[in-house]
This record gives sequence, structure tokens and C-alpha cells, in this order.
Amino acid sequence: MKVAVLGAGAWGTALAGHLAARHDTLLWARDRALVSELDARHENVRYLRGVALPSALRYEADLSTALAHAAADDALCVVAAPVAGLRALCRAMQAAQCVPAHLVWVCKGFEADTQLLPHQMIAEELLAQSSHGVLSGPSFAREVGQGLPVALTVASASAACRERTLAAFHHGAMRIYTGDDLVGVEVGGAVKNVLAIATGIADGLGLGLNARAALITRGLAEMSRLGVTLGGRAETFTGLTGLGDLILTATGDLSRNRTVGVQLAEGRTLEAILAALGHVAEGVRCAQAVLSIARARGIDMPITEAVCAVLFDDIAPRDAVSGLLRRDAKAE
Repeated sequence: MKVAVLGAGAWGTALAGHLAARHDTLLWARDRALVSELDARHENVRYLRGVALPSALRYEADLSTALAHAAADDALCVVAAPVAGLRALCRAMQAAQCVPAHLVWVCKGFEADTQLLPHQMIAEELLAQSSHGVLSGPSFAREVGQGLPVALTVASASAACRERTLAAFHHGAMRIYTGDDLVGVEVGGAVKNVLAIATGIADGLGLGLNARAALITRGLAEMSRLGVTLGGRAETFTGLTGLGDLILTATGDLSRNRTVGVQLAEGRTLEAILAALGHVAEGVRCAQAVLSIARARGIDMPITEAVCAVLFDDIAPRDAVSGLLRRDAKAE
């Protein structure tokens, strides 16, 4: 199968490496210097240092060439751009007059300005020009790049998209599950990043494992309330893309969002933390969108409120935790 991966960050690179073990895979990056370096070294030193890439993997800086590679009905295009870049990439596809027949994205979050989920942005920009879906689940790019086991879910209303994605990814150490709850999968992927910042704050303050367990459990309740209100199914949030992704992101040391929380608790500024990360921390980008949606819909999300207070309102992490503890008792 021909597969084009659009976006050579850590996650796009790791997925391209996995795909290239079995398929004719092209990894696109807009930065020509990065493409030249990838071609010469077979390693993404900038985003995935120390992970060797297959010699069969090819690299491309021209978007039209990459899109043409994945244009056939038996091919697949994987969009690995962050949410903030998804709309622009869709418009570039339109401008190139080459929208892939089957498209799956791997970004997680809400668009900051519109508060839309990725599938809603795709619907606005590409209409019904392709069968499309989301690939998500508990996964760190470095571990996938190293060939360690991982389980993901592809959600799509299109059986053809699910089948293409399954055929592309389900091999080696990667197991793929299928479903059609696009909203539930995307909400889980977005909200877990915000909640990971909360657990990072608790860990950075040294509040203990009891506090971490409480935050994860009550955070899952917040995620589920929002997701069901937006049209997702309740059972999705107890699966890989809900609870599974939340546990990984909230507890794993490779989690950028958890790292943001830990370092905020240690007294570093948000600006300094993000500058040092060198990668996108989607929880910071979409926290305000999540909170705005919750308030507009009358959904109680106190942990998200507390995270936003720390991120954007200069509330000290310890004061935000104290505010959560002072809340009135209620039934679970």
C-alpha cells in the first residue's frame, strides 16, 4: 500500500517508521532542511533523537508530490500536523487539487478560535471529498519509534477508511481497534491532555499517589460529561482513547502535558516551560476551548477550571489545589 504521512514531528516520524516496515511510505515535512537531514541520517534528530528510521522510508518537501503518492483509492494519507495546523493543511490540499481518497488524522485537541474538533474542521474544509477518520489512543512517539507494543483505535463513519487504516497500521507491535464514535474518541484525546497538566501539578507539589488517583478518576468523569454532551458514547471514555490515554498521559514521564504541570508546580513560568520543551503541549492550547465549551453547555468541570486558572490567571498551583479541596461534598 502507498502511504503518505504529512508532518515530520515526533509522532509523524514514529508512525512513518512503523508504516515503512510494510508499506511504500513517504514522510512529508515543509522544512526542506529537515527533509535533507532525514534523508542523509535516517534519524529525526530534531524531534525523535536516537530512533533509527527504516532505510525504505522516503522523505519529501513538496506537498503535491506527497499528496499524489496517497491519491489512489487503495492508498492512505495520514495527517500528523498539530490541531493548530490542520485547517491550513486542508486548504493546501484543496489548493493543490489533490485531496486523498482516504485520510486519517492523529492530532488531539480543539481548535482554539472556533472550539471545533478535528473532524468538524475537516468537514468544513474538505466536505465529502474523502473518507476520513481519527487514529488515537495511549501512545508515546518514542516507544512506537522503538517498536514497543501499542494499541490504538481508528474511528470513522466510513468502513473504507477503517479498513484502509487497519491494513496500513495493524502489524508488528501495533494493534488497531475500530469504531465509529468520532466525537468520543476526539474528546477523549483532547481533554486527557488538560487533565494530565492537573496530575503533573499534583505530582510536582508532592501530593502523593492518592491525589493522583483521585484526579485521574474525577478527571475521567469530567471528560465523560463533556463528551456525552457533545454526542460521544459513554462507553468510549472507558476504552483506549478515554481512560487508556488519560492514564498514560497523566502518569508517564514522556508526557509533555504532565511535564508542563510538574514544572508549573516547581515555580517555572509557562513561557519558559514551553520554550524548553521544543514540542507542542496540546493541553495548553486547548484548555481554554474546553473550559469555554463546558461553561456554555453548563457542564461542571472543576479540574479543568483549576488548570486554566493556573495557566492563564496567575493562580498559584497550590492555591488551585486548595480550591478544589474546598468544594462542597457531593454524590459520586
